[in-house]
Amino acid sequence: MIKVNIYYIAKPTKGLEDEICKEFAGLCMGFGVKVESFNLFNKSVKESHKIDVNEAKKSYTQIFSRVFKENLYKIALSPDGREVDSFKFASFLKDKSEISFFIGGAYGLEEEFCKSCNATLSLSKLTFNHKIAKILLNEQIYRGFCLLNNHPYHK
Repeated sequence: MIKVNIYYIAKPTKGLEDEICKEFAGLCMGFGVKVESFNLFNKSVKESHKIDVNEAKKSYTQIFSRVFKENLYKIALSPDGREVDSFKFASFLKDKSEISFFIGGAYGLEEEFCKSCNATLSLSKLTFNHKIAKILLNEQIYRGFCLLNNHPYHK
């Protein structure tokens, strides 16, 4: 079983995005992939956004560092990250037993945090809220495993 962890920080809500993400997670199970999302939101993040950009980035690093595992394959998602197509994205998933994605905020992530990850990617030059970013990421994870398993979804 391959494990994919998605860590993000957003005000807790229950909405349509949770259903869409659950649908993609269920589809991934068909490839032996368990996708789980973890919202690490706390008040310190909310307060840091009121101070400045650097404090916001710093608060993300502090929270994400609590779940950071050294031996794990880690991908940071940040506006400053590298943009890739779906085929290249799929290559990041290949031959991994556990992968963790860290969705940064609108201002991105601290450079040091990104350097501690195996890769830093961007979903787009556009800025998305966490609901949309989670949906995009879950869909690309499913699409990536479809590509790796020669499933016709991509076509």
